[in-house]
Amino acid sequence: MDTKTSSSTPPTAPSASPRRKRRSGEDAGMRYFLLKPGSSPATPELGQEVASEGEALIQAFRSGQPFYTLTAWKAVPEVNGGGSPVIVKQAVAPKQVQS
Repeated sequence: MDTKTSSSTPPTAPSASPRRKRRSGEDAGMRYFLLKPGSSPATPELGQEVASEGEALIQAFRSGQPFYTLTAWKAVPEVNGGGSPVIVKQAVAPKQVQS
């Protein structure tokens, strides 16, 4: 009696790195800030706001300091499918950055 078993799918190895959320563009409502001069990452204070993630990356690289992202939310009431009210978060649209 031959008891060979064959697997139709090979075993998969666990991923070496965690998956990252892929973004097709800038996140709506996301704002980017450099570290305020004189503050530190231990006690951060938001400094200059920059227009995009790319600009924040360049400025942070040049200064050797981190940059911060900020998203503002507001709580709004909504009625769910069962007719019960729930409180949900809604992104607050940022004002345009003046460069």
